[in-house]
Amino acid sequence: MDKTPSNADDFNTNREAIARIRQLRKAAANPEELARKIKEGDRVALSRGITLIESRNNEHREKARLIIEKCIGAATGTVRIGITGVPGVGKSTFIESLGKHLTEQGHRVAVLAVDPTSGVSGGSILGDKTRMQQLVLESNAFIRPSPAGDSLGGVARKTREAIILCEAAGFDVIIIETVGVGQSETAVHSMVDFFLLLKLAGAGDELQGIKRGIMEMADGVVINKADGDNLKRAQKARVEFKRALHLFPPKDNGWTPEVLTTSALKHEGITEVWDLIRKYVEENQKSGWLQSKRAGQNRQWVLQTIDEQLKLRFYQDPAVKAALEEQLRLVETHQTSPITAAHILLDLSR
Repeated sequence: MDKTPSNADDFNTNREAIARIRQLRKAAANPEELARKIKEGDRVALSRGITLIESRNNEHREKARLIIEKCIGAATGTVRIGITGVPGVGKSTFIESLGKHLTEQGHRVAVLAVDPTSGVSGGSILGDKTRMQQLVLESNAFIRPSPAGDSLGGVARKTREAIILCEAAGFDVIIIETVGVGQSETAVHSMVDFFLLLKLAGAGDELQGIKRGIMEMADGVVINKADGDNLKRAQKARVEFKRALHLFPPKDNGWTPEVLTTSALKHEGITEVWDLIRKYVEENQKSGWLQSKRAGQNRQWVLQTIDEQLKLRFYQDPAVKAALEEQLRLVETHQTSPITAAHILLDLSR
C-alpha cells in the first residue's frame, strides 16, 4: 500500500527548506562561511557568491573580494576554454554537446554563458539554461548565464572572479561562452587557456570578413553544423581555413592551430575537439608556457581592476556628481568643448 504524505511530512519538509534558506542567508552575510561552502561544492553558495561578485553594491563588492581571497588558488589542474562565434553558429548546442561528453568522462563542467544585453532597455534574456536543456540536468554540470552589459567581447564584467569560484567549487573544466557579436574578443582570450573559434560553412565566402585579430588569437577553429547538405561545404571550408591559418605568424608557444568539423546536433566530432584541447594543454603545461600565460593573465587582472576601480571612484565622487550634469549641458549647448569639460571633471576628482 502506497504511503500518502501526511501534513506532518509536508510541515517537516517545509521546515527543513526554511532552515536551509536561513542557513544560506547567514552564510551570505559571512564571507568566510560562504567561501567554505563554495569549496565544499555547494551549488547554491556558488550561485550566491557569483551574485555578490556581479553586484555593484559597495558592501557586496567587499564581501566578494573577501570570498575571492579565500577561494583563489584553491584548485589546480583546471582547464579554461573560451568559445566564440557569430550568433547562429550553434554555440549553445556545441557547448552542451561538449559538456555532456566531458561529464560522461567524469569531468565537472562549469559554463559561464554570457547573454547579449539590450542597448535600448538594458535587459537580457539569460536563456542559456533553457537552450542547454540536457546539460542543465547533469549533476556534474553548472550553468551560470550572466548579462554582458557594456563589456567588450561579450564577457561579463566579473567573469574572471566567477572562474575562480567555479574552480574552488570543484569544477575542473570551465567553459566561457561569449556573445560573438563582432566586438573585440581580447577580453575572453585574456582569461582562458584555450580559445576556440566556431565557424559556419555555407553562409557565403567563408574567409570574407574574418577579423585577423580573432584568427590570430584562436588556438583551434571548428566548422560546426557539418552534416546533411552542409557536409561538403564544411569540408571545403575546413581546407580554406587551414590554408588561411598558415599565412599568420607562428604563435609564441609554437602551437599550430588545427581546423576541425563537427555536428554538435548529432554529437559528431566532439571527441576530436576535446582531444585537441587536451593535446594543447598537455604540451603547454609540459613546456611551462601555460603556467606563464596564467601568471600574465593575473597581472592583467590587476591592471584591469585598477582601471575599473578608478572609473568607479571617479563617478562616485561627490564633486564630480555635482558638476557632471552642468558640464554635459555646457557641451551640448556648445559653451565648452568635451575636452575642457573632461579636464574640469578630472581635476575635481583629484
